[in-house]
Amino acid sequence: MKPQKSTAMNSSSLTISLQWLLSLIFLIIFPTCATATPSKLPRLSTILRESETFSELISEDFQTFFYNQTLDHFNYRPESYYTFQQRYVMNFKYWGGANASAPIFAYLGAEAALDSALTGVGFLVDNALQFKALLVYIEHRYYGQSIPFGSREEALKNASTRGYFNSAQAIADYAEVLEYIKKKLLAENSPVIVIGGSYGGMLASWFRLKYPHVALGALASSAPILYFDDITPQNGYYSIVTKDFREASESCYSTIRESWSEIDRVASEPNGLSILSKKFNTCAELNKSYELKDYLETMYAVAAQYNHPPKYPVTMVCGGIDGAPEGSDILSRIFAGVVAYRGNRSCYNTSVNPTETSEGWRWQTCSEMVMPIGRGDNDTMFPPSPFNLTTFIQGCTSLYDVPPRPHWITSYYGGHDIKLILHRFASNIIFSNGLRDPYSSAGVLKNISLTVLAIHTVNGSHCLDILPANSTDPEWLIMQRRTEVEIIESWITQYYADLDATRKRTMFEY
Repeated sequence: MKPQKSTAMNSSSLTISLQWLLSLIFLIIFPTCATATPSKLPRLSTILRESETFSELISEDFQTFFYNQTLDHFNYRPESYYTFQQRYVMNFKYWGGANASAPIFAYLGAEAALDSALTGVGFLVDNALQFKALLVYIEHRYYGQSIPFGSREEALKNASTRGYFNSAQAIADYAEVLEYIKKKLLAENSPVIVIGGSYGGMLASWFRLKYPHVALGALASSAPILYFDDITPQNGYYSIVTKDFREASESCYSTIRESWSEIDRVASEPNGLSILSKKFNTCAELNKSYELKDYLETMYAVAAQYNHPPKYPVTMVCGGIDGAPEGSDILSRIFAGVVAYRGNRSCYNTSVNPTETSEGWRWQTCSEMVMPIGRGDNDTMFPPSPFNLTTFIQGCTSLYDVPPRPHWITSYYGGHDIKLILHRFASNIIFSNGLRDPYSSAGVLKNISLTVLAIHTVNGSHCLDILPANSTDPEWLIMQRRTEVEIIESWITQYYADLDATRKRTMFEY
């Protein structure tokens, strides 16, 4: 028996516009002042796409359902038993069925609506036929259509309603949904592999640690689980952005490094902001020089984080900077890089409106996901901007009336001395990374045990391994994915052997 299907998704609601892309880029605005503020910490995201209509890509094989989810899994107060509708999507096309104990691949949603993951995360569909797997995609609470309290406004209106918005509640949601599906489909013996990227990759690894009875294994792509407390140097992220650009072009790197003081110099002149606005063809007049610097910092960081083949955005930016007409001044060369990356537009929008994701992620970083990302003096190609925890806590408290818990992630999930700790009890986790991804600075890059494995590629970027396979994929990416598939296959093979042995023992006992 299948779970009761909801009304079909309205395809017109899945159109992703350029405004969405610009909103996403806005969310990754980086520090330019003395310290990081709550709205300026880098956001994690599996997918970065140009304007695209997902309704043209989503197959009818994807069926949408809603689960009556528990509001609070960890308390027994009356309000804890309130429920909300949590969206999940299933694809039965390739499934071998419950009688064959065919596996279930579960994508764990992250800080965005689920829609783009159905086509943007290709690892599940690309490998479903080989494994005869049922595909399940679960939306993260407080995003998309999975909103407690009836509306986003109500859900986020105060500290009491926001208090149920955290990673522990989210992975408990996933456990409930997966157990419900297995029971409903009479698939109790079907092994579950959870898959996630970026923040979702963190959730996948933590899910395997917290719910090993639900998930046989986890593929955690580009999961910076070590960017908490002081485990990873503050400048890890920006150091890799800098390294990516410097390896692409020394002259490009030097031009970017020199440009910040030139922006400040021009801005300090009479009508300097107007000059900069015209120089960079901004859609609105600049009010402060940091608006332009934030825009450029974001562009460079996004280009590095999503430096995917075959376009390689870092190369695009540097191609524009280095290819500017001979005799161009520094800022003209920088603008040429903008045009090369963004395309030739009527104007360039340096500010966009917040989205549900920006609002949600700001709360998450201001409560538990406190990642101390910053920059020192002369250690990157960016202006200095150290992370100051005291200032960060003050800013979050003024926004939400509750202070962050900066050490809660490592207390609840671990992180310190990870090899010493996890090799004793953890198993069946793949931490995959691309070393050109700035977040790989906080990823697990060495094997922890025989079954907690690190797979990385020198030229890879953010979550590249779980994006759809493409005919232009380089051989190193094909091999990375093949290695991941072989590891998952070994887990499932061993599980079936253990299941068969258990059944035989049970028969013998009776």
